[in-house]
Amino acid sequence: MKNLLILGAGTSGTMMANHLRPKLNKKEWKITIVDQYKTHYYQPGFLFLPFDIYTENQVKKVGEKFIPKEVNYIQKKIEQILPNENKVQLEDQILSYDLLIIATGSKIAPDEVEGMKGKNWHKNVFDFYTYEGALALRNKLRTWQGGKLVVHITEMPIKCPVAPLEFAFLADSYFTKKGMRDKVDITYVTPLSGAFTKQTCSNSLSYLLKEKNIKLETDFAIEHVDNENNKIVDYAEKEIDYDLLVTVPTNMGDEVIERSGMGDELNFVPTHPNTLQSKEHQNIFVIGDATNVPASKAGSVAHFEAETLTDNILLFINNKPLKEEFDGHANCFIETGHNKALLIDFNYEQEPVEGTFPFAGFGPLKLLKESIFNHWGKLAFRWIYWNMLLKGIAIPFVSRNMSTKGKKI
Repeated sequence: MKNLLILGAGTSGTMMANHLRPKLNKKEWKITIVDQYKTHYYQPGFLFLPFDIYTENQVKKVGEKFIPKEVNYIQKKIEQILPNENKVQLEDQILSYDLLIIATGSKIAPDEVEGMKGKNWHKNVFDFYTYEGALALRNKLRTWQGGKLVVHITEMPIKCPVAPLEFAFLADSYFTKKGMRDKVDITYVTPLSGAFTKQTCSNSLSYLLKEKNIKLETDFAIEHVDNENNKIVDYAEKEIDYDLLVTVPTNMGDEVIERSGMGDELNFVPTHPNTLQSKEHQNIFVIGDATNVPASKAGSVAHFEAETLTDNILLFINNKPLKEEFDGHANCFIETGHNKALLIDFNYEQEPVEGTFPFAGFGPLKLLKESIFNHWGKLAFRWIYWNMLLKGIAIPFVSRNMSTKGKKI
């Protein structure tokens, strides 16, 4: 009996367990998945928690219920990967593997910036990339009387690059509905030279910032958070005042990658961008936020990666050449507030463009255009996530590789 070991039971790991179990001979392959956490979070929902759009129960479930019964599930901390020995050290046992899938994700690292996780953490300095941070921010916003709201990104890459922009747009909508938008000054601060990583998308989104009276500060490389004076300060000594700071800290791969000596400076695993095989170990594959591939760290990307990775693992097992197929495909709804959203579809080579999705001409969704249909699509994704994505069920009419149909390229 051979052993396939999956590290991490988040989005990517759970999808891979569901993809592979029906395809691998149960008499030949034992599949084991390891994760120290009992709860599985719908992380895109963290964006909606602060604004009372989603409740706690809508963004979390018991993770084990999504793992196939034929997969061995171990809820323990992963201490170290020993790739030269084909072993993984858990907190109290050692597992051997013939094939390893690393799906350990990424986490925020507020300690990387001086003062960020200081005395005001979750008091007037918040994140919304964690369940705890999003809940604390929700409680703050319910009673906040207004002032200078700064939405800030520390550095790239981050999970879901559009989420900070969405937060700024939803904040505009939220305070407008509360009748206090005139009491809130919103500033969006980014280390990039524009509002978004992709230039065409940045051009399309910049008008929304102006339209919603959201100030834009670009090229801001934060050096520290001044908790005494409520300022963020960059390396050029530029200062931005805040009454409420909503920051996206540095995103890093799991600490187990650092302990194992397998990552780059941010603990992301060097991965072939098209096959998703580790660049250093042939029998190790990497998926989702754990990789260093130049694709967005988003659930849709993990979903598309999982389809290619499943095929490549079957090819690898049968000693056949791998498909250099994954193209960095990402498909993201961008909430713009007031029950509207944009949709973008892009990959490694192609920036977001206008058009229709998923069908040429018909759509029904518009690319790079605000609409209520896109907003409904964003909200519908939560159901798709729990009932299709995690279970390894393909989303109809959405291919793993980006289609050019309907796009104005």
